[in-house]
Amino acid sequence: MLGQRLLNLEDIEDVVYHRKPVELAPDAITRIDEAAAYVRQMAESGQAVYGVTTGFGANRDRVIRPQDAERLQENLIMSHACGVGPALDVDVVRAMMLLRINALAQGNSGIRTSTLNLLIEMLNRGVHPIVPELGSVGASGDLCPLAHMCLPIIGLGEVQVEGVTYTAEEGMSRAGLEPVRLTYKEGLALLNGTQAMTALGVVVALSLRPLLDCADAIGAMSLEAVGGRMEALDPRIHAIRRRPGQMLSAGHVRYMVEGSELAGASPGTVEGKVEYVQDSYCLRCMPQVHGACRDVLHHVINVLMTEANAVTDNPLVFVPDAFQDGAILSGGNFHGQPVAMALDYLKLAIAEIGSISERRSAKLTDKYFSEGLPAFLVNEPGLNSGMMIPQYVAAALVSENKSQSHPASVDSIPTSANMEDHVSMGMHAGLHAYRIMTNVERILAIEYLIAGQALDLREGYQLGTRTAKALESLRQKVSFMSEDRVLYTDINHATELIRRGIPADCLADYETDHEAILAE
Repeated sequence: MLGQRLLNLEDIEDVVYHRKPVELAPDAITRIDEAAAYVRQMAESGQAVYGVTTGFGANRDRVIRPQDAERLQENLIMSHACGVGPALDVDVVRAMMLLRINALAQGNSGIRTSTLNLLIEMLNRGVHPIVPELGSVGASGDLCPLAHMCLPIIGLGEVQVEGVTYTAEEGMSRAGLEPVRLTYKEGLALLNGTQAMTALGVVVALSLRPLLDCADAIGAMSLEAVGGRMEALDPRIHAIRRRPGQMLSAGHVRYMVEGSELAGASPGTVEGKVEYVQDSYCLRCMPQVHGACRDVLHHVINVLMTEANAVTDNPLVFVPDAFQDGAILSGGNFHGQPVAMALDYLKLAIAEIGSISERRSAKLTDKYFSEGLPAFLVNEPGLNSGMMIPQYVAAALVSENKSQSHPASVDSIPTSANMEDHVSMGMHAGLHAYRIMTNVERILAIEYLIAGQALDLREGYQLGTRTAKALESLRQKVSFMSEDRVLYTDINHATELIRRGIPADCLADYETDHEAILAE
């Protein structure tokens, strides 16, 4: 029940991906109704209340007649729904809807329960508004995307129902829902907040958690393929740096290669392996890089979940009670700077996972650094290009990620006749993070193909128990490449395995196994 306790990341995952229905807690309904009644009382008292009896933004000094109250709120939704570009994915839209409902359920926004329940029923019945990606500057909140999200409430815009796009009127009718007329402050309450950028961040965070495990698993395959040294994975090294993410990633890689005849093999025991003391950074520093990205994710999730449970519209409604006088206060909680900066930080972490993965792919395909593996991991190099060009693709994606990683939150451009003169660009940060995530899924998929090819070329050596399992999962979709073939389908198959978290499944028992070892 919303409005009863704070949402956590798993709650959002259940609603966004598993379509768990939501409802308002009884206490939340009481708070919402009291706030709506107080807004009406203040509006009918003749006092100037921003966005209720006045215009918006630079029009804040324009008085609105009582008879125009409903028209004002609906005009607000219509005028702000001017987004452009591709539509946001349904998962992001569902997260937006849930987060906006949760904010409104706190009872500080002045919306009626009946209006909020319509948005809840849209979410529960799978009526998903079409929301263009572009148009928000991240203050006053994500006005443009949230306006598109709320258009169907008044019977306008477009929706997607079971994958089919309809006009809002037809889509709502198919779901047994009817639009409503808005009243005092409801339009402003619906679209003034940071829920679009926060939704993007949450969806990315939910994808990144298993992706980090996939990166550890695939990186372990690469380390094994070149007979990488094990000293750098010694738990004593990681314990004295005291970084939780680093210790976890190091443990994952050790766990993956347990039982391997290749990982940590001495020169002379593996064909082509030469004597050296240290591995390249892409192998030796894998726990430090992957672990740092884990720690960033942990921090960003804290920021996102604080925002997911915050009230971020304007003005805010404080109902009079025994402890405080009532007030409708204008403030700036809609400003997306906390989320924008966190998403910029997250972008760096995701991009780094792709960057170090590409270096491992480059190492395995380079005959001078791959410890005896054939050039580009194919028979008759020259006649065959093998894994040469997939590494190019990974390099191209890494390069694109570098430009996407430029911080959006340091940019600002004035809007609303200089009234809104500093903005967060948090939506841009979220969109960049989402695109970088998509690129990194593909970069890791390419490493998965390359590492799998390299391990198959080490025929005759026993692989780690879990790297062998990861290779087997790959081979169920992609066969060994003995000569050149069209590879984009292989990349697509491997990317789908990454998105399903298949390599990460090899780490499913890591915590249990290691707790048992420690207990002994």
